Amino acid sequence: MTAPLLAGAAEPATDRTVIGGNLSLPLFRTLSGVLAGHPYLKVVVDRAEDTWHLLDTAAHPFHVDYIATRVLGMDLTALDADLDAFNASVYMDPGRRFLLGVLSLHTDEDPDGRERTFLVLETTEADTMHGELLQFFYEYVRVRVDGRLPLLLKPANHGQEEALTAVSELRVPRILSHELFGTRARTPLNPGEATGRLRFFRTQEEYAAAEATLGWADIVAMPCLPDDVPRVAGFLNTAPITPLSHTNVLASGWGIPNAIVRDLEQLVERDGLDGAWVTYRVTDDAISLERLDAEPALRAPAWHQQRIRLEPPLLEDTPVLALHRLRGADRDRYGTKAANLGELHHVLDSRTADLTAFYGRPRPPREDLYGHLAVRLGLSGPSEGELRSAAAEFVAGSVRAPDGVALPFALQQRFLTSSPALQQGIGKLKMALELDATDVLDSLCLQLQHLIRQTPVPESVTRQIGQAFPADPRGRLVVRSSSNAEDLPGFSAAGVYDSVTTVHGTGELLDAVRQVWASLLSPRSVRLRHQVGISLDDTYMGVIIQEYLPASLGGVLVTCNPTRREDFRNVYLNCSPGSPEQVVDGSVLPQQYLYNTVEGGGRTVALGSWGDGLPAATRARLADLSLTGRLLQSHFSGGEDTGGDVDKPLDIEWLMTEQGDFRLVQIRPYAL
Repeated sequence: MTAPLLAGAAEPATDRTVIGGNLSLPLFRTLSGVLAGHPYLKVVVDRAEDTWHLLDTAAHPFHVDYIATRVLGMDLTALDADLDAFNASVYMDPGRRFLLGVLSLHTDEDPDGRERTFLVLETTEADTMHGELLQFFYEYVRVRVDGRLPLLLKPANHGQEEALTAVSELRVPRILSHELFGTRARTPLNPGEATGRLRFFRTQEEYAAAEATLGWADIVAMPCLPDDVPRVAGFLNTAPITPLSHTNVLASGWGIPNAIVRDLEQLVERDGLDGAWVTYRVTDDAISLERLDAEPALRAPAWHQQRIRLEPPLLEDTPVLALHRLRGADRDRYGTKAANLGELHHVLDSRTADLTAFYGRPRPPREDLYGHLAVRLGLSGPSEGELRSAAAEFVAGSVRAPDGVALPFALQQRFLTSSPALQQGIGKLKMALELDATDVLDSLCLQLQHLIRQTPVPESVTRQIGQAFPADPRGRLVVRSSSNAEDLPGFSAAGVYDSVTTVHGTGELLDAVRQVWASLLSPRSVRLRHQVGISLDDTYMGVIIQEYLPASLGGVLVTCNPTRREDFRNVYLNCSPGSPEQVVDGSVLPQQYLYNTVEGGGRTVALGSWGDGLPAATRARLADLSLTGRLLQSHFSGGEDTGGDVDKPLDIEWLMTEQGDFRLVQIRPYAL
């Protein structure tokens, strides 16, 4: 059977695939490709023929294509017509004939500091091999690989991790994904290319001293960039951060490269890069810094000419409303965050929205992913109506929307017009913006912010707020911003406006509302809006007031894989014990997970500031949360604001209460 595959007339001259025999390091390098900086080789074990196939990576990019056409004699048309069933037979059938995996080559240091080279064997993320099959796969490969090379098995998902708990590590040595990649020297975060001047800062103090000199052509490099970094050409971090950090959300929204390069300080010192002009490139799999011989002739970036127009805000007398009474269209009166939470209430309460549209998109060669969604929801052959109904019930049973009230733009407007001093200060700021007098912007903004915090709130405004809450709220409140100048195409404003999470009593409530209003006029927010042509006249701030809910777990979920844009299967979830604010503000390094919302399963990317991962039961709950986020994407990304593009991902802030239920406290577009 195997001879024609090795030397047949139809065999491409460039195909060096090997069947049978042992694998040496030279042969590995001959056949391998490179992924994420590591050489790798695809492996197929044929249990029926008791042999294995070492695929030439250049000739065979997909396991299943090779098996179908070169082993089973199928043509690609027949394979594509029944691809999902074929995949199930090789990835999910407990008695499968073929075992598919990847061998990758890695180098690290042993405890004595000596370089160590080793191989890692893993399957695809959707593979459901049970423990005995994983052990068989490992042992089959182990005896055919150069014995001088250590071989470790890397579980591809949480299911495989749990299956291996019954198998001795002496029989199957293993390494987890976060252990293998958690100490990577270089990690791409946001792809892009920039030519600019590298500005390297070893400490926050060095950065603060030079912040005023940063310009659009600078590439800022430091251990961890501050959330209020100005708009520049690129970011470089020398310490670990999550792809969902505020600065990476900004990098994504601004379309600039961002990466972690832990050995950057050595590179800077070796090549004299601080202050040098460089071309900086980040792709899904590689990071490069190329020093230029001279300062290039650079054009101002496109965003210098970018002009974003807002929908005209509605400022007529509008009541304070409970969040559940709002809909998405109310963003022009209450702001985007409040309107999205109101829309979430509607989706959960009415259960009439179509939450399946993402799965209805063609994913060639598949016409759609409805069959995969049916499996995820535990259905067999449902009608379109049954699938929609099941999706709506699943989401409504998995999460809740937060209770609270929304203050309209009209209250901020009445507050601002109640004070001649505020009106005079706003007039001066508008004049400075019209004259592009950037040298006085910061001082004018800071004066206005101070004045807003000190100006009494008119009695009529105080009364409206008081009617929504008791005269002296006993519990802790959270006061969040909800502007019309955020979550826009080309302008995310992540982390730009204030929220106050430790509010007690009426007096603190009014102070917190004024602080949120004042954040609309911070020097940074004014500069960022001015750069893209958002007029101060059109910019208003709504406010969300909620009762504080103690959380056992909280974090952020984005319905995409931010480090691999073409991946339509996975969503990325960050979490930490307690409040989600710890994840959002970067005060801790969160646990990071990827969940597959097509075939199912999840895997741990990093454990962050904690030594242990979450229990299996909690990870299973997070898988349900991830699927919920994907289903909500169909509704929130399917409207006119996104051009009806259900592939546009969401950024969801969530918490798990001490009672164990999930609350979604914010939904907004995730900029890609």
